[in-house]
Amino acid sequence: MEPEHFHHVQEDLAEPYNALRQAIPGVMSAYSALTTAAMADGALPAKTKELIALAIAITRECDGCVAAHARGAARRGATTEEVTEMIGVAISMNGGPGTVWGPRALAAFQEFFGG
Repeated sequence: MEPEHFHHVQEDLAEPYNALRQAIPGVMSAYSALTTAAMADGALPAKTKELIALAIAITRECDGCVAAHARGAARRGATTEEVTEMIGVAISMNGGPGTVWGPRALAAFQEFFGG
């Protein structure tokens, strides 16, 4: 994987995302509001929610989701140890695909954690 791959994933998605936001503003603003509400601190801190979302991104094999939630986890103070333990759970639940997407998630986290 090239350095800063996941930064490029986010950059590549920005223009199509903005076009979709213009085409269906109601749907996209509702999704944004849902995400904001779901990811806010509550009984579970936002950092934990980002780790859950990153585990789901591994399960769904979604590069854009991995990039977004690795960045979110880094921004919310997740540690490499927390991310690697979460990846262990994702591997346990997903088997072989988890061993492919887990390392991608770790690389994304390290990219955003370091940057």
